[in-house]
Amino acid sequence: MTAVAVIPGSEVGLPRQRTVVEELALSPAVITESEDSAYYHEDRIRRGDTIAGVMARLGIDDDEAERFVRSDPAARDALRRLVPGQNVHASTTAYGQLLSLELPGKDADHLILLERREGELHLTEQPLALQLSTQAKAATIASSLFGATDEAGLPDSIAVSLAEIFGSEIDFHRDLRRGDSFRVVYEVMSNRGLPVRTGRILAAEFVNAGVHYTAVWKNAEGGKGDYYAADGRSLRRGFLRSPLEFSRVTSNMGMRFHPIQKTWKQHKGVDYGAPIGTRVRATADGQVVFAGQRGGYGNLVVLRHAGGIETAYGHLSKISVRQGEKIHQDDTVGLVGMTGASTGPHLHYEYRVAGEPRDPLKVVLPDAPPLAGRDLASFRQRSASLLAELKLTEPSHKARAE
Repeated sequence: MTAVAVIPGSEVGLPRQRTVVEELALSPAVITESEDSAYYHEDRIRRGDTIAGVMARLGIDDDEAERFVRSDPAARDALRRLVPGQNVHASTTAYGQLLSLELPGKDADHLILLERREGELHLTEQPLALQLSTQAKAATIASSLFGATDEAGLPDSIAVSLAEIFGSEIDFHRDLRRGDSFRVVYEVMSNRGLPVRTGRILAAEFVNAGVHYTAVWKNAEGGKGDYYAADGRSLRRGFLRSPLEFSRVTSNMGMRFHPIQKTWKQHKGVDYGAPIGTRVRATADGQVVFAGQRGGYGNLVVLRHAGGIETAYGHLSKISVRQGEKIHQDDTVGLVGMTGASTGPHLHYEYRVAGEPRDPLKVVLPDAPPLAGRDLASFRQRSASLLAELKLTEPSHKARAE
């Protein structure tokens, strides 16, 4: 050990250096190994890996464990799913006997656990222990929204969420331009310090053509929630224009020649052609006032909404709600079918105001109600820290035009 002291302003000369060597008697080191001692190993799957190679790098020297993973169907299936870059973890005794081996599961939220209990090997699938945290990032757009998220190291799900959140105010197909920017605070689920997947966006700001748009998530009952602007205005449309995400209109509202009754009749709704089994979603929050069989409608669901509005969903192959149940916008009410008076698979959708049918393709849809009173005050209080975090996030990447 060497020590040097410097005294500013001292007139005393440096002391003469002298080397001192001494023999020190050390007590013999005693290392004890317990049968219960566990040694933890982590490695990453490499291209061309074999079972033997992976187990050797993990410190596993256990013929019984190797025979088990080669013969057990679930273990073989887990090993077949391994791809280069995935992490695997193991614990062993000091002599290489396997205590536990963790392999990636069928999805990002699960793992396959091979462990030794009471001398026997057991294989189970278990949920990952995920830790929730938040991250904040920002980016400037040069070519596209996906290009900007890629450059900022954000997953594509963030780009999709941004388009959904601000879709009622920004046309992301036509209005996006070079120089637009965004900031996001979002959830990240991690395991052992490594990100597994992203959660929802908690707060976002999007600048489009110099106009600032802000959104903050607010939880609601039943695990649902909505995005609101900083002033409490809802960013969710009161009604979705269509109960199907992807479809085509096969029959508009109005007089038409009925394909079964062979006569001209008033068609009170809109028909959407879609394959049997396609998900049918509620176009707004409401309560189920009818769910069952009704004449030519076949399997029918009717929802009652605020303001004397009702929506009806007919010819369903399956009904997914119960009468009296309260549901939220985008909840599944059933599946497309061809029950009742139907010549092919499609959804019959009606929009009624005070019992009178209106054309759902042309009617002016109401906005979702804004926050007010105590709800608005608590929202502003809870969102203050998220909005402050957004302001501190500066774009550090710029997407390149390809």
